[in-house]
Amino acid sequence: MSEVAVSTHGVGHNNPPKGLLRWITTTNHKDIGTLYLVLSLIMFFVAGTMALVIRTELFEPGKVLVDPEFFNQMTTLHGLIMVFGVIMPALAGLANWMVPLMIGAPDMAFPRLNNWSFWILPFAFTLLISTLFMTGPAPDFGWTFYAPLSTTYGPKSTDYFILSIHLMGISSILASLNIVVTIFNMRAPGMKWFEMPIFIWGWLVTGFLLLAVMPVLAGCVTMMLMDRHFHTSFFNAAGGGDPVLFQHIFWFFGHPEVYILILPGFGIISAVIQTFSRKRLFGYHAMVYATVVIAILAFAVWMHHMFVTGAPLGAQLFFMYTTMLVAVPTGIKVFNWIATLYKGSITFETPMLFALGFLILFTIGGFSGLMLSIAPSDYQYRDSYFVVAHFHYVLVSGSLFTLFAGIYYWLPKWTGRMYNETLGQLHFWLTAISMNLTFFPMHFLGLAGMPRRIPDYALQFTDFNQIASIGAFIFGFSQLIFLYILFRACILRRGEQAPAKPWDGAHGLEWSVPSPAPYHTFDTPPKVVPAEAH
Repeated sequence: MSEVAVSTHGVGHNNPPKGLLRWITTTNHKDIGTLYLVLSLIMFFVAGTMALVIRTELFEPGKVLVDPEFFNQMTTLHGLIMVFGVIMPALAGLANWMVPLMIGAPDMAFPRLNNWSFWILPFAFTLLISTLFMTGPAPDFGWTFYAPLSTTYGPKSTDYFILSIHLMGISSILASLNIVVTIFNMRAPGMKWFEMPIFIWGWLVTGFLLLAVMPVLAGCVTMMLMDRHFHTSFFNAAGGGDPVLFQHIFWFFGHPEVYILILPGFGIISAVIQTFSRKRLFGYHAMVYATVVIAILAFAVWMHHMFVTGAPLGAQLFFMYTTMLVAVPTGIKVFNWIATLYKGSITFETPMLFALGFLILFTIGGFSGLMLSIAPSDYQYRDSYFVVAHFHYVLVSGSLFTLFAGIYYWLPKWTGRMYNETLGQLHFWLTAISMNLTFFPMHFLGLAGMPRRIPDYALQFTDFNQIASIGAFIFGFSQLIFLYILFRACILRRGEQAPAKPWDGAHGLEWSVPSPAPYHTFDTPPKVVPAEAH
């Protein structure tokens, strides 16, 4: 059987470039995955610093540490960078690293497109952050950039913001197209659909979600641009438009986006829990169907963000019930994870701790989401700190904790070194405790009536805000431990040498599939097997 070796930097490069040029021109999926993860890590600390500015201002009422306009700029950029600059690139990085390896492909389907989809992002975020240094204010209308705040009243820097959103959208569409085509066309011979890991299913469904909703976001910001400069009135009531139309379009993108941030994480958790329980995943088929059902229902719930906009009663009832319905497939997943843990031979390494932390905290976020799904209750909760608490419980645990679990889980395979387990566990406990310290009091603040996105507040909200601010600083500085763990393993190359199966006690379940292990492993260079040889 003849085999053709594939260059790690594209076909035909006998002398691949080295140094910086290597990273700029690489088409190797592992290199590009690493680039995504490094960008995500940088943006994580940038957006985290913005969050600490917000919490510093909110530590005490009556004291103006930062200008209220700057406070609004921080809330806007923190949300946008966390969603588009931290979670999405990190998940794309894991997809680039693991999808080809898990399905036995030599690389992604479109390696050069893969390179381009990454390198769009640094320019997009440079453009977005540069608005802070422009004459006039940076975008200060919140991460949801509702019209007319972002159209009629938006600062001049809004145009740069619109361009950066377009660039992020282009990157997401190219990356998701690449992942979907790779999964469809490049699975190892004999790997059937229901033999793929849940992580692959999560990314397959996420890829389709991205392809469906990113053009909607692009249309939304294009309409903003037209309203600002070309005298259209899509969102301008004075010209016959409707500002509520903006919310419909934005949330038709925005709610599926929540599942885009979470579904790949569900796949990571499925891999980690079965590995450290020493058991096969309970209810594999149910997990796959639940993933697909969640994605379908994601398109039928967007208006639960808009109960207070004067929606007709029939629409409110429909979206209330469909929102509650999402709890069913999500509940199936949680049940199956718990059933996998049941009577398992469980050990509590760092990836497992983050997986269990996710399981508990994500469930809390799900319950508060059910409270928000009830239209009459939502009238009281909307635009209060209760909503802030809800979506941080969902996204910090559902996205960030799953990312930590996945990185700790696969880091030995990526670097060939075991991370420092003591530091990893310290990172988990400080992160989990400070996360609850930060966001749990916000439930009480919201129920007591504190509105979100305000730089000052009434005296009765002081105690809970001070607890939240202290928790936020502990959370932020805890991530320096994570940074050191990565630096030690990846740059200094210190730590025990990782065995071929780092989690050998888990009976070699790293691949998380009921099918044979892929023919392409970490230990051998990728090969292309000609079609006629199959």
